[in-house]
Amino acid sequence: QVQLVESGGGLVQAGGSLRLSCAASGIIFSINAMGWYRQAPGKQRELVATISSGGSTNYKDSAKGRFTISRDNAKNTVYLQMNSLRPEDTAVYYCKITTRNVWGISYDYWGQGTQVTVSS
Repeated sequence: QVQLVESGGGLVQAGGSLRLSCAASGIIFSINAMGWYRQAPGKQRELVATISSGGSTNYKDSAKGRFTISRDNAKNTVYLQMNSLRPEDTAVYYCKITTRNVWGISYDYWGQGTQVTVSS
């Protein structure tokens, strides 16, 4: 089994910054993609940013230029640096990783979520 532990959420004023972390532990052969998603009240969960095993990144349009996703493969950890936060960034943020076992089978794992609240 794989466990994900998220940290770094909280309350911040508009224009402020937060850094989210998500550490994976357990039996992991390899990790392919890692990413961050968010879900605001009454809305569907949406992709914020992803990073491949090779370091290629992808961002939601509204996150481009403000958020930076990165990963530390030695620590099985993914980060999301969020700058210039806006009230509309308020949501529960979830990390997701896609692992691959020795037989090449992929599995998705989700973190428990961390609340980010941006006040105006």
